[in-house]
Amino acid sequence: MEKQHVDVTIIGGGPSGLNAALVLGRARKKVAIIDEGRPRNAVTREIHGFLTRDGVTPSEFRRIAKDEISAYPSVSFVADTAVGITGTDGQFQIETAHGQTFASKKVLFATGMKDEPLDIPGLAEVYGKSAFVCPYCDGWELRDQPLVIINKGAELMHFAQLISGWTNRLTVCTNGPDELTDAEREEFRRKQMPLFDSPIRHIDSSDGIVQQVVLEDGTAVPCRGIFFKPKLVLGSDLPQAFGCGISEDGMIIVDEFGKTNISGIYSAGDAASRLHQAIAAASTGAFVAAVINNELNTESWGRKNEHDN
Repeated sequence: MEKQHVDVTIIGGGPSGLNAALVLGRARKKVAIIDEGRPRNAVTREIHGFLTRDGVTPSEFRRIAKDEISAYPSVSFVADTAVGITGTDGQFQIETAHGQTFASKKVLFATGMKDEPLDIPGLAEVYGKSAFVCPYCDGWELRDQPLVIINKGAELMHFAQLISGWTNRLTVCTNGPDELTDAEREEFRRKQMPLFDSPIRHIDSSDGIVQQVVLEDGTAVPCRGIFFKPKLVLGSDLPQAFGCGISEDGMIIVDEFGKTNISGIYSAGDAASRLHQAIAAASTGAFVAAVINNELNTESWGRKNEHDN
């Protein structure tokens, strides 16, 4: 296939990648969005907390976004998977699984994160229907309901405090040793919040709605919803393989402008942030796109000055 020359290659077509493409398209930059079409939130029924799009399905969100971006002819959508990247700032080359090649001045990793396989029997059946990871996204729908929190250790304390804003009918299942201090356990006792450290045997549900969490010791905890801490990895192996710095919790390390440790390589959205909300991802995508556009314009301005001399 013929090599395609673009200003920016965006790897990942979620909210951050799409909003970046919109900003760059309006800035008259030639952009390729490479996306394999397997978004993490595909299991989610609705997107929430996104002004003008509250309650829209993830698939409808992407359809609307693509329709809007299509008004800018310099942006192209590539249904493929980026599998290789070589080169340096201004001269990157991206290879795809289907044999396409893109020569790109800049690269934006908007790959998001993906869940590792869920190791609790029955959790996959309720994930995105009555089991969620973000109360800002789905807490309203489960307000005042009896909920189970699946988490442990220091993160559990923050998680429980956060979710208590939506309901005070909370039970904690740590699915093994709770990793709490004595003071933290005492705090749960004072809050009269049941805390179970027995491993989870399975989750019973009906049509995606959780009925109860059953523990190995035989305890059954009735509930109408679950909030849990998923195990996440980057949506692509390319950033690490190419040498981008990766944090201890598996995210791409960027500065306040979305720049990685490699000149010309940027990241935005969930791949580079702990705030996993669609509107936050879209916001960082727009911001980093403006940073990239400014850098491209500055470089172009400099080349013109050199020619003038």
